[in-house]
Amino acid sequence: MGAMSARTPQSSESAAPGGTDAPHRAGFACFVGRPNAGKSTLTNALVGTKVAITSNRPQTTRHTVRGIVHRPDAQLVLVDTPGLHKPRTLLGERLNDVVRTTWAEVDVIGFCLPADQKLGPGDRYIATELAGIKKTPKVAIVTKTDLVDSKRLAEQLIAIDRLGQELGIEWAQIVPVSAVGDNQVGLLADLLVPMLPESPALYPEGDLTDEPEQVMVAELIREAALEGVRDELPHSIAVVVEEMLPREDRPADRPLLDIHANVYIERPSQKGIIIGPKGRRLKEVGTKSRKHIEALLGTPVFLDLHVKVAKDWQRDPKQLRKLGF
Repeated sequence: MGAMSARTPQSSESAAPGGTDAPHRAGFACFVGRPNAGKSTLTNALVGTKVAITSNRPQTTRHTVRGIVHRPDAQLVLVDTPGLHKPRTLLGERLNDVVRTTWAEVDVIGFCLPADQKLGPGDRYIATELAGIKKTPKVAIVTKTDLVDSKRLAEQLIAIDRLGQELGIEWAQIVPVSAVGDNQVGLLADLLVPMLPESPALYPEGDLTDEPEQVMVAELIREAALEGVRDELPHSIAVVVEEMLPREDRPADRPLLDIHANVYIERPSQKGIIIGPKGRRLKEVGTKSRKHIEALLGTPVFLDLHVKVAKDWQRDPKQLRKLGF
């Protein structure tokens, strides 16, 4: 193969324990696609645990959440970038920069295109950007195949092949999958692994994500807060977890984690929408996100939520920094 020399010397000794011929591979893959193309759902299906947040609204994944797929022969680290889109605000521009930097650093890019929607300007915009990144192999992944019949799927596969030819992208593979029906998800991992460099594992066996827990907790609260008010406040919600501390004086077999978090909105008028009549809505947000947080952290949680106004935070560099962007 001759590829080993690029890696550190000790990796060649540990490459094939137990006398197997195939070297161990490890590397990074990232899924791109317009908002709601099924990127996060696919990440979760591959990793087998809820890591990236899923939602049917654009721009919910703001942080680079990595899911890690552990296999005997390989470790695939999934970098979930925010959807690339034409920026309208400073936040939008920042998100796009994050996307391009990520693309240049990964070992393989998966371009997600939903089977149930014709290729549109959004897909072409991303594909044009992808065409500019020459070295990284690109796999076209047709998602949501459970929503179409075989004729529609065949038409989509042909359209994607043509799009590649037109823009000078050579697809390493074109793979149909349904993360919901768990169809072909294992096959997708099989196809991505050979594109990774030979390397020992990059993360310990038990890790599913290297996102700090606080960021993931904030994402779960944000997802619950958006439920039901997406049309009114699609992007005006940010969540910051101020602190996570184990409650003192608790018996070892009955721990409790105190989480204090602020839900930020842009205008005072949005406060009522989030809190709801007599505070009912905020209570629901707390109950719902607490369940997910407890499942994620494996410990009972006391969640203290406050709603605060951060005026026009999406357009203010100082506030963006404070809110972690």
